[in-house]
Amino acid sequence: MSITRLAALGHEEPTLLPLARRLLTVAESGLPSMLLPGGEAFAFTMAGRRTAAGSWTLERRGTSTRYAAITALGVRFLPEDRQRAVLGGRTAEEFTGLLIESLPGVTNLGDAALIAWAAAETGHPKLSDALARVDALDEDGRPQYTVEAAWVLSAMAAVRSTVDVERRFSAVRDRLLRARVGDSPLFPHATGPGLVPWYRAHVACFADQTYPLQALARAHASGDGDPEALAASEACAARICELQGDGGQWWWHYDARTGQVVEGYPVYSVHQHAMAPTALFDLTDAGGSDFGPAIRKGLRWMTDAPELAADPKPLILDELGVTWRKVYRGDPKKAVRAARGLSTRVAPGLRLKTLDRVYRPLSVDRECRPYEFGWMLYAWQGGLI
Repeated sequence: MSITRLAALGHEEPTLLPLARRLLTVAESGLPSMLLPGGEAFAFTMAGRRTAAGSWTLERRGTSTRYAAITALGVRFLPEDRQRAVLGGRTAEEFTGLLIESLPGVTNLGDAALIAWAAAETGHPKLSDALARVDALDEDGRPQYTVEAAWVLSAMAAVRSTVDVERRFSAVRDRLLRARVGDSPLFPHATGPGLVPWYRAHVACFADQTYPLQALARAHASGDGDPEALAASEACAARICELQGDGGQWWWHYDARTGQVVEGYPVYSVHQHAMAPTALFDLTDAGGSDFGPAIRKGLRWMTDAPELAADPKPLILDELGVTWRKVYRGDPKKAVRAARGLSTRVAPGLRLKTLDRVYRPLSVDRECRPYEFGWMLYAWQGGLI
């Protein structure tokens, strides 16, 4: 699959092929430093710190089970020797085994779903343990965050050919489809009321769109076909592509009721080089439309971000093995997002344009997280086919 995707990129826009290869090299070189001592877990983030001499150093902070599982999903597409180089001497299947062993202490549904997905994709013999943990955490009728509900569906789609999960598959597929508000093609932040305060229940993020559209595409591809799931995936993809910024930006917050942008910033690197390509490629592989122009437009932002044109700041640091996390407004306590969330609750479409002049997106968040590279490897090296 990697030849197909990279070859297609080279055919459609040859100038972007070196950028994609550069990013993949950065991912493979950067991930080993994100592995915690002992090689059994990944850090939550690598935080950049500027030295007195003006250079940057990195500090590992925290631990993340979900980021480790996403990394395994991406790394599995590498040759075995390169898997071991990234994962402290282990293959993706062996590393997934460590995650399965940690399941008794996993209390988050999304984490468990990602581990089950990784177990299915790597062919781990203890897949049943991971599925059992998902079942234990996913209480029937209980609302879930949309991202985590989507990961459950992706996991179920991945195991359908080897394990009888049809009852669970149908339930989580229907839950995701029912979560949409009215005729809007976009997905809300949660599949039902109770998890999000009323005043921002209409606000959904970019991840709330990409993971469901990916999961529904995978659901369609996993069996005899599911036209309703494919149509929902296609509609969501078409809408976020229609809303994509002139500079290739994948915007951050949307009104799930109207399908409009609530607040565009921050623009995250992972959305540009990994998450949007991952979801849109999977949709195309499942029989959906070709969203290649939008993928390429988003990828180009990594070196041509218009927000940084007046004061260029590189987002890719090859020598450190990182891509800086996002470009943002620098507004205190995410004030712009809060203001626009509240205003659009009562007046959908209200922009409060003065905020764009006061808080301009000129700041760079100097962090990098393992899942960014996990999805990057998945996007450009892997996929459904």
